[in-house]
Amino acid sequence: MADIFTKEKRSWVMSRIRSKNTKIEKVMAKELRKTRFKFRKHYKIIGSPDFAFPKKKVAVFVDGSFWHGYKWLVDGRRPKQGYWREKIARNIERDSLVNASLRTQGWAVLRFWEHDVVRSPKACAFKVAKKLRVR
Repeated sequence: MADIFTKEKRSWVMSRIRSKNTKIEKVMAKELRKTRFKFRKHYKIIGSPDFAFPKKKVAVFVDGSFWHGYKWLVDGRRPKQGYWREKIARNIERDSLVNASLRTQGWAVLRFWEHDVVRSPKACAFKVAKKLRVR
């Protein structure tokens, strides 16, 4: 299937997709502040987690459902276009490598899907707080 936008328009549309300080990150940050644990956003370690608790060595990622392959992993539904298949497959592979690398360095890794944070940000923050209390 051909793209419905011109190359310039597609470039503009894609440039508007942000990886930092997204709405979903702001929602999660608001809930994490209520836990009273101090966190750092986009901490400079492998994978650059959305939220990191360096003293407790806990890394939290909020993954976009499309970009990180939620439908792919759960339903087995894959995008039709080859570019997106490859892109999402690389993202899934990178996520698993980042998880493994951080765990070997002693970090606990928590990943939340975007739609779970939208649906219940308090539950996600509670899971993070629970992990922090254990560590």
